[in-house]
Amino acid sequence: MRADAVEVAVVGGGAMGLATAWELTRRGMRPTVFERFSRGHHEGASHGATRNFNNAYDQEHYLDLLVRAREGWDRLGVVDGEPLLRLHGLITHGAVQLSSIARRLTDRGIHAEMMSAADAASRWIGMRFDGDVLFSRDAGVARASSALIEWERRIVESGGSVHWETPVLGIEETDAGVELTLPDSVVRADVAVMTVGAWSERMLPSIGLPRLTVTEESPAHFSPTGPAQWPSFNHYTDPERYPATVYGMPTPGEGVKVGFHRVGEEVDPDARPHRSAHADALTDYVREWMPGLEPASAVPVSCTYTSTDDGTFVLDRRGRLVVGAGFSGHGFKFAPGIGAVLADLALDPSARAAEPFRLPSPAGR
Repeated sequence: MRADAVEVAVVGGGAMGLATAWELTRRGMRPTVFERFSRGHHEGASHGATRNFNNAYDQEHYLDLLVRAREGWDRLGVVDGEPLLRLHGLITHGAVQLSSIARRLTDRGIHAEMMSAADAASRWIGMRFDGDVLFSRDAGVARASSALIEWERRIVESGGSVHWETPVLGIEETDAGVELTLPDSVVRADVAVMTVGAWSERMLPSIGLPRLTVTEESPAHFSPTGPAQWPSFNHYTDPERYPATVYGMPTPGEGVKVGFHRVGEEVDPDARPHRSAHADALTDYVREWMPGLEPASAVPVSCTYTSTDDGTFVLDRRGRLVVGAGFSGHGFKFAPGIGAVLADLALDPSARAAEPFRLPSPAGR
């Protein structure tokens, strides 16, 4: 079996792996990405045309990451005549401390505006509100599938490479670096970045990851009933009426995506049933809160979440392995910032992510 050497190996070619590899190229490196599935596959969490660029956070570590992500999205700029970040605004409403979020955003120079339910309903006629609404025009939608294509293009243009349908069968840390076993070769690298989503625990059983739960989630696209302006949105619903917070965004050509956050059944990522859960509850929600959508028009979407218990990301380094995991259904918007953090960790063994993102300390330390 032949042995090859690469500068930095990135295992996992979804959003986080490609964003990391792109960031590494910006620092003069030539990373090599290995992805077990084909380009554009639907087996993980990165496919689909849109992701909510939701900035409604009030925790400093997420706001720091959001700022870094926005810098990355802006640096990517215009692709196919349109920015990869479509800033049509975000509204947040329901049972959440809107004033705290608004204050934290304003402190960062990010637009945040409180509105009454009546003013919001007159502006967004396709939606219904029963309390105050937080609006930020500095949010909207990330063009997810277009971003993946652009990251790959820039990686290759800068001398890196992306290998599709190339599973990594094993990974071993050695005194000299890291060895990756592929079907027909061994690859040696000084450091390996692991961004393998639902397969994180299987590929990194001894790195000390917190518990990760893999679920299959089932948002759906609904057809508008007429002309209306659609923002992205978060709705913190009554838990006695609906199973979870609702999120959504317009997806041109497909309708308006609406979904419950993190309510899916736990699944084996290699044997997903690809079935829709809570479909009736989602239809009921649209019927009650979205008068501008046709409730019977749902076209389900299947994706996975890989979640930590509290939804906090894992961004850390142990030895020569860097890990990004547990993005818990709210990671994509942060991808350029996450890529920058993981690149920091890969190139500087003394670098550290924000404390909440770090792996639990090994026993005895």
